[in-house]
Amino acid sequence: MGRRTLLVVIAVLGAVPVLSGLLGIVGGPAALPGGEAVNATVDGEYRFVNAFWLAAGLLIWWSLRRPEERAAVTLVILAIASLGGIPRLVSVVVTGWPHPVFIGALVLELFVVPLVIWWHVRTFPRRAASRPSR
Repeated sequence: MGRRTLLVVIAVLGAVPVLSGLLGIVGGPAALPGGEAVNATVDGEYRFVNAFWLAAGLLIWWSLRRPEERAAVTLVILAIASLGGIPRLVSVVVTGWPHPVFIGALVLELFVVPLVIWWHVRTFPRRAASRPSR
């Protein structure tokens, strides 16, 4: 699989936080599959966190306009998304299994995204930092 395919995969992955971030901001926790109304504190926090989720997706898309130059941005955001699977696992232990949509998200975060990171690193290897001349 080539570079173009990778960029399409990352663009599609970027759509997830853009769309779900917007839905989270506008609809709140009740808009989640299996969601329900919550108190004002949880609602406000949920909408706030979704602003960051939306921004992550927009940054992914932005980074794809110059994938070589902005590879570090792409990798950092993908790594953070992948690490987000760990708190989901904590939630499974503490509260039980979530709605199947979020089990899918857990699989994406813990398995698919790390594979995309690996693919990205192989496709856009970091260039050695240029050393200052003496």
